[in-house]
Amino acid sequence: MMRTLIFSLALALALALAHPAVAQERRVAVTFDDLPFQADEATLCDPTRMMAITQDFVAMLKPLDTHGAAFVNAGRMCDAERDATLPPILNVWLDGGLDLGNHTFSHINIHRTTAEAYLADVDAGSPIVRDVLEARGQRLRWFRHPYLFTGETPEKHDAIAAGLSQRGYTVAPVTIDNNDWMFADVYRKAEQLGDAALMQRIGLAYVAHMATVLEFFEPYSAEVAGGREPVQVLLLHANSLNQAYYPQIHALYLARGYRFVSLEEALADPIYGHADTYVRANGISWLHRWMATDGRPIRWEPEPPAWIVAANKAPASELQAIASNP
Repeated sequence: MMRTLIFSLALALALALAHPAVAQERRVAVTFDDLPFQADEATLCDPTRMMAITQDFVAMLKPLDTHGAAFVNAGRMCDAERDATLPPILNVWLDGGLDLGNHTFSHINIHRTTAEAYLADVDAGSPIVRDVLEARGQRLRWFRHPYLFTGETPEKHDAIAAGLSQRGYTVAPVTIDNNDWMFADVYRKAEQLGDAALMQRIGLAYVAHMATVLEFFEPYSAEVAGGREPVQVLLLHANSLNQAYYPQIHALYLARGYRFVSLEEALADPIYGHADTYVRANGISWLHRWMATDGRPIRWEPEPPAWIVAANKAPASELQAIASNP
């Protein structure tokens, strides 16, 4: 009953924000980062638990038919479990109709290392993902930068881009970035506290924020692309928040006239051939990168609610106090 109520509220919000008519076909490719899952070490080291989490997550996605892609950090699994446990987990995602890509081995931060070390981490992340794809006659071709960081100096940026190209990767850009990771962190803290009411409040705040972000990015993307909305690429993460609330996000996009497509179809849009010369120590939407490359001013997307930002920075023990004084 409660889940039905939440879904109904989210769908009502989506319909309220939807334009009365969509002048063009809207398409979106949904992507999930940080496979096998954003969880604590104890969970990631428990093969039975990880398989159950994965099966539940993919079972939630499968009837929605997202055609999405998911990006793997092989190093998230404990060393003792990785070779035996990660391939069956990745096969669950493939069985669910999703594609897989490399997200580096350890979710490495390029700002704290060299381009050579970064590319070595890319290589370390590839064998298991490549093997499970090749066993099905598919190939490993997608790469997603951790944190969306592409290098804070021209030298790093160019060396990484060249190295990825030499390895046969196609970078998976993001147009709709949304700080879902921040809501997910706060949601996990509420889970730790066993506070179901607070979990629901965080989830509803997340759905509302996603609607606000989409409302911003649609016209902004049309501005970047010369008057039309390009095919969007949505960044999400594999975590307990999206396990519970992705169906409401999916409903939001449906209400706004989107068709869910593969990453391959999305990247066939001409906008993804746009040059990207953006070099800064932060990770941002490619829409912003293209604006900066063209010498036009970036307009930033809405921030999460202040209480979510504060709760993300605070320990779980302070969460309820912060939430009670938003």
